[in-house]
Amino acid sequence: APWENRDSLLVAKQQFINDLSDNYKEMEKFGITKVNAQFFLPPYEWYNDEISKWTNELGLTLINFTFGTSSNTDYTIPSMGEKYLDSETIYNNILSYESISTNGLNGFLLLVHIGTHPERTDKFYYKLDNLINELQTRGYSFTYFK
Repeated sequence: APWENRDSLLVAKQQFINDLSDNYKEMEKFGITKVNAQFFLPPYEWYNDEISKWTNELGLTLINFTFGTSSNTDYTIPSMGEKYLDSETIYNNILSYESISTNGLNGFLLLVHIGTHPERTDKFYYKLDNLINELQTRGYSFTYFK
């Protein structure tokens, strides 16, 4: 969906199906099948009702990050100006949100990018071990999907 008009589409249904099929073929080379990868996170986390419908028709579950912690901003780079958040700020935002939210982070999907622009020298994923340990001390356990 274009940024300017979320109701429109940038791909036809068959293109969408073919792209997902090609991705599953590539993942199969690494032992990942549709059976153990039933979730679809749209590019840029941007989608509309039609993409949601197509995803469901393919037997997949559309997911997105949970808003509120800024974990998803770990892709930003200093040249983005005010949009840039350094890793320490993101880390603190997650813990701050957890502290003030009625339900903490229960049920949250924290989006962290495994690859980011070279200009981002403070990669947030280097803080994941500390974050996981801190959240475990606060009583959280982590769930993954098979």
